[in-house]
Amino acid sequence: MSRVRLTDAKVRDLRSKKATRNVRDAVLAGFGARILPSGRKRYFVHSQHEGRRTWRIVGDPAAMTVAEAREKARGMLVSIRAGRPASDEETLFEAVAENAFRRHGGNWKESTLSVNRHYLRNQILPWFRGRQVAEITSQDVRDWFASMHATPVSADRSMPVLSVIMQVAEIGGLRPEGSNPCGGIRRYRRRNRDRFLSAAEFGRLGKALRGTKPSLAVPIIRLLALTGCRSSEIRTLRWTDFRDGHVFLRDSKTGPRTVWLSSAAREVLDSLPRTSPWIFPSGRKDGPVTGTMLGRAWSRIRTEAGLKDVRLHDLRHAYASLAVTGGETVLTVGRLLGHGDPQTTLKYVHDSEAEAERAAVAMGAVLAERQT
Repeated sequence: MSRVRLTDAKVRDLRSKKATRNVRDAVLAGFGARILPSGRKRYFVHSQHEGRRTWRIVGDPAAMTVAEAREKARGMLVSIRAGRPASDEETLFEAVAENAFRRHGGNWKESTLSVNRHYLRNQILPWFRGRQVAEITSQDVRDWFASMHATPVSADRSMPVLSVIMQVAEIGGLRPEGSNPCGGIRRYRRRNRDRFLSAAEFGRLGKALRGTKPSLAVPIIRLLALTGCRSSEIRTLRWTDFRDGHVFLRDSKTGPRTVWLSSAAREVLDSLPRTSPWIFPSGRKDGPVTGTMLGRAWSRIRTEAGLKDVRLHDLRHAYASLAVTGGETVLTVGRLLGHGDPQTTLKYVHDSEAEAERAAVAMGAVLAERQT
């Protein structure tokens, strides 16, 4: 790493390269200028105290002179070596996290933003709040990840959120480039929760739906089984989305898409009264029925059908599995489900192959009995 006596003119003349450059000051040890590949520059301090490396941003050369930056850096280095907390709050983890959400929030769907906020608030901030973002190490992240071994789903879904925050810290020059501490940490292996219904179980579900007191939950559940859609996609349908025998989803998980309806699915929709812009209006306010209401109704219906371990989302898995075993191609099933990645659809092929293998084993046992 080069070391020169930094002056305003020298900092101004520093040029970017393909990789980030750090130019150390020959006057004040631990002080320097960082030049990012984008051409942006930052003054920084880098110190090691009691075996711990500390990296902090001093300021922007466009807003302060070298003399001002050097004086501020001197005070920061004194604070670091004295073990006192940093006074520059913009480099605290929570400040960088908020900046990351402002930066990426506009690119996330509203539901994704809400979920990511949940993981930030409940899983990430309690561990990293108050820390300087540049001081967080891979070991810190591994310890945090290990602390959530009892909730592997939360751990796996929180990790990408933390990684985005660290990426934003690097882009802003708050961490050395390529220092994301989330890299190389293996996610938890979870048992597959997908549940597929047999023909007999579908029969019990149909009987339970017919015997249920009429409510909007019944046609919603029928449509979920007949289309393979996500519950939010069906629950929030408007009548303007249903035309020409199709449903046109405005904003599914993978963007706008068309849902092709069978005659049975069209009959469900044609049987409903058009008393609201929403196909399934809430009886209490202007808007669609809530997920809570649907969840409660499903709990009662699945209990009646003897399917207590079946989630509402499993109707989507069952639809896909039936399509695959019925001879539809992976690409066709992927289009029916609105998958953006064929790899997502392939798991249903694997599941159907497993079912075929189990059937072959069972048939072999029957034939063996007949031969004896």
